[in-house]
Amino acid sequence: MSIDWNALVIAPCMGVFGEAATYLPRVGAPFAITGVFDNAYKEIALSEYGTDVATLYPAIGVNLADFPSPPLQGDQITIAATGKTYAVRAPRPDSHGGAFLILNYVSG
Repeated sequence: MSIDWNALVIAPCMGVFGEAATYLPRVGAPFAITGVFDNAYKEIALSEYGTDVATLYPAIGVNLADFPSPPLQGDQITIAATGKTYAVRAPRPDSHGGAFLILNYVSG
C-alpha cells in the first residue's frame, strides 16, 4: 500500500503552517504558491575534527504539486507578508513530493 504524501501530509501542513508567496521562475510566468517560510533556518554541519559549524539562512518548504516544473537555482520567491524577495540558492527535493529551498536575500 502506497501513501499519498501530498494528500495526507504535505497539503494539510501547507494549509496550517503555510504562507502566501509568489514564485518567479527564471523562465516562464510568476505564479502563486504556499510555503512554510523560515527567515533563520539553522543548519549544523558536524565535523570529524571537532569544529562544528552552524549556519543561519532563509529557507522555505514547498509542495512540488504547486509547480509546473521543478524549482531551480536562481529562481526567485517573494514572500507576501513581508514583500521581501529571495533567490533560490539550493533546491532540495525530498522523495515524497515536497522540497526545501535554501534561499539568499535579494531585496525588499
